[in-house]
Amino acid sequence: MPILTRRVFAAGLATLALPAVIRPARAAPRALTVASLLGDDKPETKIWVKVRDLVEARLPGRFDFRIVGNAALGGEKEVAEGIRLDSVQASLSTLSALSTWVPETQLFDLPFVFRDRDHVRRATTGPIGDEFKAKLTDQGFVTLGFVNYGARHLLAKEAVTTPGGVAGKRIRVIQSPLHVELWKAYGALPTPIPITETYNALKTGVVDMMDLTKSAYAGFRLYEVVPYLIETAHIWATGAVYLSAGFWNSLADDEKAVFAAAITEASAYFDTLMEADEITSMEAAKAAGGQMIAPEDRAAWVKGAEDVWTSLAPKVGGIERIKALAAL
Repeated sequence: MPILTRRVFAAGLATLALPAVIRPARAAPRALTVASLLGDDKPETKIWVKVRDLVEARLPGRFDFRIVGNAALGGEKEVAEGIRLDSVQASLSTLSALSTWVPETQLFDLPFVFRDRDHVRRATTGPIGDEFKAKLTDQGFVTLGFVNYGARHLLAKEAVTTPGGVAGKRIRVIQSPLHVELWKAYGALPTPIPITETYNALKTGVVDMMDLTKSAYAGFRLYEVVPYLIETAHIWATGAVYLSAGFWNSLADDEKAVFAAAITEASAYFDTLMEADEITSMEAAKAAGGQMIAPEDRAAWVKGAEDVWTSLAPKVGGIERIKALAAL
């Protein structure tokens, strides 16, 4: 064997004899499914893009956010069930939809209890907000923040400006006892329907009207079937930003801290986006033929809802607690 070849062969044997250097494989990112009711251009989806980016900046490569928009995973009730089963790991929900599991949250949903955005913010960041976070978390909805969807307004096929105009009309409502009670108080016929089925229900005449925020009014293109938005602002819609208990409990302490901080920051971001989105939403609705009109005799609207405060008081901590919130 030539000398050069012998040396190469010997070097090869020496190399094989060396202990192997083992590099641990990088763990694949953990997937989490995030459900949003609306599209990429809406705050309901943008908040999760923000959370994703904040988490990635602090925990690079650990998580794979799979954001599924346009209600592809169902309406609020279906998503809430998915959260409890851990088939969905993160989402937003109105407290109205979650009141099935935590009836006390209807306190924030009472008609005419809030005056404006600042009033809502004081409530959600105070002791009552902390109490509701704990109660929701106990039911499997690990709530790390609250968001403000804006005020709910009456949407109708005709210009209904007084409570009397609602009487006898079939109105789509959230699947919540409070919302049923509210519209019964005005003489309407409440019909609980998931938001994903609302457009067709209005188009085909199953119902005549509904209520919703300005942003969602445009997001679901409802101005095509209910062209009048009557600015009643009867309820300020508060939402929970939550994770599934299964996903949360699987996180390490440092990961929990990052998710909590990210959701706190993104919740404030959502509220800023929502204020701006209401303006662009109304511009889009007007361009498509929608009309925004003021209600007549607001005092009559407020008075018509008084019985709802009385009937819901035992479920939300008593009438004095309602009055204290209204005066906050």
